[in-house]
Amino acid sequence: MKIAVACDHGGLTLKNAVIEFVKKLGHEVEDFGTYTKDSCDYPDFAVAAAEAVASGKCERGIVVCSSGIGVSIVANKVPGVRCAHCHDTYCAKYTRLHNDANMIAFGEKVVGVGLMEEMVTLFLTTQFEGGERHERRVGKIAEIEKKYSK
Repeated sequence: MKIAVACDHGGLTLKNAVIEFVKKLGHEVEDFGTYTKDSCDYPDFAVAAAEAVASGKCERGIVVCSSGIGVSIVANKVPGVRCAHCHDTYCAKYTRLHNDANMIAFGEKVVGVGLMEEMVTLFLTTQFEGGERHERRVGKIAEIEKKYSK
């Protein structure tokens, strides 16, 4: 699987750990930056990763900032992206199982490397459960997205 990864300066250390771990799991990574601790704007990097996921260039995406909030908001502005801001394994699993999320967001000041590894493993290995109720709900999300995308 090809995974889009991005961060701002506040998420660089965790993003680098994500990249190392995802590669260890045998996946390909496309790194959309940032690459230094110099202050930068998270929307510039999160949108690039989200566009790669939305276009199909990458199958899933992982974005990181200090809290995980900003990058998740940005990613969710891109039509076709369902990015979940997660800080526990339950959410990482169920965002795939029930929401068919294609991106996940972490906060470096919230999530340590060990927890990140558990969440990434669940996010990359859990399949969408599907079924009428979950497909209906994901379909409703897509309809809302269409309504407000101009």
